Amino acid sequence: MSTRIGALEELILLAVGGLGSQAYAVVVQQQIEEASMRSPTMGAIYTSLERLEDKGLLKSELGDVTPKPGGRRKRFYRLTGLGATALTTTRSTREKLWANLQLGGVGGKA
Repeated sequence: MSTRIGALEELILLAVGGLGSQAYAVVVQQQIEEASMRSPTMGAIYTSLERLEDKGLLKSELGDVTPKPGGRRKRFYRLTGLGATALTTTRSTREKLWANLQLGGVGGKA
């Protein structure tokens, strides 16, 4: 299984990990919008959730039918151990790159 993830996948894993048992597609999208000022489409969210599950980084299960008329079952996601490892690896890589970043001379001082 691959632990390599893209930027949107990273945001989704972080949102799912932070939401705990309440992580389903709509609230994952809302969390990303609030935190990042990005507005990924629901199609991108669903596609990424499926891809992350295929990679073994997330697990999902269907919840109960919502009580409103015509209610549907929500699919809830949770981070797996491999998903947590992918996030840790990505964070470590980013921290190493940030530590070596030299912004002097590029648009002023950092």
